[in-house]
Amino acid sequence: MATQLNFLFVLPLFLFILQFPSSFSGKTDSMRSVPDLQESMYVVVNGDPCVRLLNLTGEIGCANPGRDKVVAPVVRFRNADDLTHSSAVLVSLDELQEVFDRITEDPNFANNVEGVLVESGTDIKNKIKGFSPAQKFPEAEFSPYGNINYEWNANGSGIMHKTYNFPVFLVSEGSIQYIQKAALKNEKTKNAYTANVAEFDMVMQTTKSGTRDSKSCLREGTCLPLGGYSVWSSLPPVNVSSSNQMKPVILTVATMDSASFFRDKSMGAESPISGLITLLAAVDSLSRLDGLSGLSKQLVFSVFTGEAWGYLGSRRFLLELDLQSDAVKGLNNTLIDMVLEIGSVGKGISGSNTTFFAHAAGVSSTTNEMLNALIRAQNSLKSKNIFIKSSSTSNPGIPPSSLMAFLRKNSSTPGIVLEDFDSSFINKFYHSYLDDISKINSSAIVAAASLVARTLYILASGDKNISSSLSAISVNASLVEELVGCLLDCEPGLSCELVKSYISPSTACPSHYVGVVVGEPSLTPYLGYVSDVSRFLWNFLADRTSVPKETASISCSQDCSNTGEVCIKAETNEKGAGVCVISTTRYVPAYSTRLKFEAETGTWNVLPPNSSDTMGMVDPVWTESNWNGLGVRVYTVQNSTFDHLVLIGGIAITLFAYLAIILVSALITKSLKRD
Repeated sequence: MATQLNFLFVLPLFLFILQFPSSFSGKTDSMRSVPDLQESMYVVVNGDPCVRLLNLTGEIGCANPGRDKVVAPVVRFRNADDLTHSSAVLVSLDELQEVFDRITEDPNFANNVEGVLVESGTDIKNKIKGFSPAQKFPEAEFSPYGNINYEWNANGSGIMHKTYNFPVFLVSEGSIQYIQKAALKNEKTKNAYTANVAEFDMVMQTTKSGTRDSKSCLREGTCLPLGGYSVWSSLPPVNVSSSNQMKPVILTVATMDSASFFRDKSMGAESPISGLITLLAAVDSLSRLDGLSGLSKQLVFSVFTGEAWGYLGSRRFLLELDLQSDAVKGLNNTLIDMVLEIGSVGKGISGSNTTFFAHAAGVSSTTNEMLNALIRAQNSLKSKNIFIKSSSTSNPGIPPSSLMAFLRKNSSTPGIVLEDFDSSFINKFYHSYLDDISKINSSAIVAAASLVARTLYILASGDKNISSSLSAISVNASLVEELVGCLLDCEPGLSCELVKSYISPSTACPSHYVGVVVGEPSLTPYLGYVSDVSRFLWNFLADRTSVPKETASISCSQDCSNTGEVCIKAETNEKGAGVCVISTTRYVPAYSTRLKFEAETGTWNVLPPNSSDTMGMVDPVWTESNWNGLGVRVYTVQNSTFDHLVLIGGIAITLFAYLAIILVSALITKSLKRD
């Protein structure tokens, strides 16, 4: 009887194991061990999560609502007008806004949404005409002008700045078939004893500890500040040991970080990486000119990170200038004569013409000088149909950019932001994972780099006759193509030969999400705490802005002994492959100016607001929750009602067997007494 009972309990499990692999993974023939069994039962879903971010007033983003994993049947949104039970809702990207609106407006629907799975794929990318989860005026609180209701980003929905107490996961193209199959099976077998479920493992440490803002989570150690390392470099190098007064500085700025609703799916091809590649190509073209030391102004290039989250890089750079720290040795605020920022320039081509717009910070003799230099550069490139226009006077001011931080610091800072739009973004996918390599034109970047390089040379040369020198400035189109492939694609991605000639990348697929600051911020950080992109930029700029040494180059693995020298290419696989070069290229930590790292305890403290720091007063102080792991898997479970029936059946059989034994025993005893 015990054998019969065990059989009845084991049979459903046996049938379940047979049924699931055949429907999902189809690997029953290769099942030889427990791991094989687990692989057949559980399908790991690849993709990218939305995570929990925090600031001084609360939290945004997504997370499991409690300490445990979330498990729910997969249901397609378009087939779920009324959710009657807890579900993992499968949506296409164009339905995502509708789902969030429904959750906000319909409490009954919201109560049954345990998680959201978002489909990705080529068909969806081609179908959708625009998607921007950012705000209509990104980072309006840092605007140097009052009209913060202006819509620079008309497509902005603002969904990435809202709080969702359920997990949201972007399913990769390679895994979507498993999710779709699970939803289809559930739809066809609504009343079956099994269900195909998604299990979300997106438990955030801040949720577990109840730390719901940046100040409390930093105190409890359940989060880390957003940030990383910006890079700046001068061309030619600055002799910091010289007593000679440094020349006025032309500061050229670009941004290396983007943002997205899904953490690591932050490509930012048009905004801002097209501008970054433009800066690198311009530096490369200028570095090949002779006589740069004879220019009347000093060229300095800075690439900031953390700009998508409160202009962390530019604000920290300005603070380091105030403090005159070693990170900006050789520079000071008074030396910055003008700022030229390169924004979104990857869509400037229209027909046979390439047009860019100069957004000036007010009207002054210096900004007029910059506009005139841009026009001179345009005229020298007329055969290439490259044109520059001033932005509309009806605009409230400059568009969202790092220059805003400079203007908030000093409203009289002369500056221009170069963009491919006039009154609003033409990038319909701003801060979206769909702002990828397909959304830009490398020819537009070549045109922008040509315009920028010649403009900078005109500005740095003064009133000299430089027509012959201008014609010698030629942008390497092949380098631009290579940088596009390295920084905006997974093949080759950061495994491209250019990047590998400088560093050993940790991954092939680039992500331009800012990340978090690990350990104590430093001028010479542990390279394991610096992103692949920052390390590449440091090496590339140090190489391109370096000057030949009088003595033979010395190999190095980390540092160089001579003043003014840096060690480049030290990460390459060959031991001692690094080379010492003369270059002024430095890392600058990028994190909130309201934060201070306590070296003794290894913790972060939030500083009180300072009325003299107007940007610090509105600084959200962004942090990211810690977590142990992020992932989704799909498998089949039995309906609890069926489990209860099996249990009741087992109990009934046991009772029946017990009564039968008693009855038979009584009959046997009675029979023996008769005998």
